[in-house]
Amino acid sequence: MAKKRKQVTPTHPKKIENEGLTLSDALDDDVLAKLKAAKQQLSAAEQAKEEQRQEQVRQERKEREKNKSFGELLDEHGYGGSKF
Repeated sequence: MAKKRKQVTPTHPKKIENEGLTLSDALDDDVLAKLKAAKQQLSAAEQAKEEQRQEQVRQERKEREKNKSFGELLDEHGYGGSKF
């Protein structure tokens, strides 16, 4: 006697009919507006953080310059005792 084989179904899903749609087309307008607003807030926060970091670097550089010893200043600018 021959055994009956089970019919194998394909494991990959069928193609979606709306291949021409983009993600923005599929989302509602209000959801899309919320996502755009969140993106703008995030970019503004990143920009503010970067500006704060740059200001901190400037302050640290200024503080290091202020606290240089006489020897460090001499090494940096050279010794020109014959100028005076």
